[in-house]
Amino acid sequence: MIDKKEVTAPNVSVGTDTEQSIQKCTDISINDNDENIKCFEKMQRDLMLSLDPSYLKTISMSELYDTVYQSKPPLIDGLLYPGTYIFAGAPKLGKSFLMAQLAYHISTGTPLWNYTVRKGTVLYLALEDDYHRLQERLYRMFGTESTDNLNFSVSAGQLGNGLDEQLTRFMAEHPDTKLIIIDTLQKVREVGGDNYSYANDYEIITRLKKFADSCGICLLLVHHTRKQNADDKFDMISGTNGLLGAADGGFILRKEKRTSNAATLEVSGRDQPDQKIYLNRNPETLVWELEKTETELWKQPPDPLLENIADKVTRGNSEWQGTPTELVDFLGVDMKANALTMKLNINAGRLFNEYEIRYQNKRCHDGRRVSLTLEQRDDA
Repeated sequence: MIDKKEVTAPNVSVGTDTEQSIQKCTDISINDNDENIKCFEKMQRDLMLSLDPSYLKTISMSELYDTVYQSKPPLIDGLLYPGTYIFAGAPKLGKSFLMAQLAYHISTGTPLWNYTVRKGTVLYLALEDDYHRLQERLYRMFGTESTDNLNFSVSAGQLGNGLDEQLTRFMAEHPDTKLIIIDTLQKVREVGGDNYSYANDYEIITRLKKFADSCGICLLLVHHTRKQNADDKFDMISGTNGLLGAADGGFILRKEKRTSNAATLEVSGRDQPDQKIYLNRNPETLVWELEKTETELWKQPPDPLLENIADKVTRGNSEWQGTPTELVDFLGVDMKANALTMKLNINAGRLFNEYEIRYQNKRCHDGRRVSLTLEQRDDA
């Protein structure tokens, strides 16, 4: 904790995809020693440079490896991750029913098909529906099993005309939000947003992505497909390639025959493997049920170092902290301290996602300190 009576280093904001390097001084007073004074002066220089429009901020490979980035665990393992995604399909195909299904499973933390789900608050902007239709739909799909973590609205502002402020306020009031669904994207395009140029489409998704990334949430944008077929099904997304180009990924829901209950869901994105999932819509509940997946999802093989940590950091011994050298001794590994911390810097996200262990690496006034903490997952 910083003593507010002392002069401290300025709190410089960090961009969405960046973290402050662990080499920088944090939580220290400039009165401690000469090293801290030099660190403070360096932070001042960096701040002044960042205000210069001709300055290009860069990071070296060594600094990149020496930084711990905050973990962004998936909402649905192997299927849905934090970021901004286009969910496209033909009109009246059942997209909104699948959106309600995703929203319900995440808000309750119950598994979806054969995928593990992490529980969190969900906001569903059902902008083509009314509350009566939503009530009937949800009851037919899920019966009386309701939840307070799933929030709906059938009206919202547009980009640049109220929506930005509405979403920001909702996040402030519901900081545990994991998913926001906008159904449909066309309903929130700014006034005059009928200019379907690549630049315009790219700008719209970029603005939404900036919000999603800053909050660490998933933003799912429901959209339509063209009538024309294409070899690459993602080329069927209505509009220009700027939509998918700026997004983190996309989902395409398709039927071979509109009267059929069978459909395929194709998935492509930066953080998840490409998939083709075969679904069947239950005619009684209208819930989408899993028939099969085209390929088995590839999984990273177990990492001996991470398994070693998981064996030592347990419910009975849920926290450890010390120096990098002490960490080598604690784990009993034949590695140099700097090589060990570098590997853990890079694998911090995987350690948290797979073993629920948070790894931190900070430089304090008395040297480098690392910590391992077993945390309770949100959906536990």
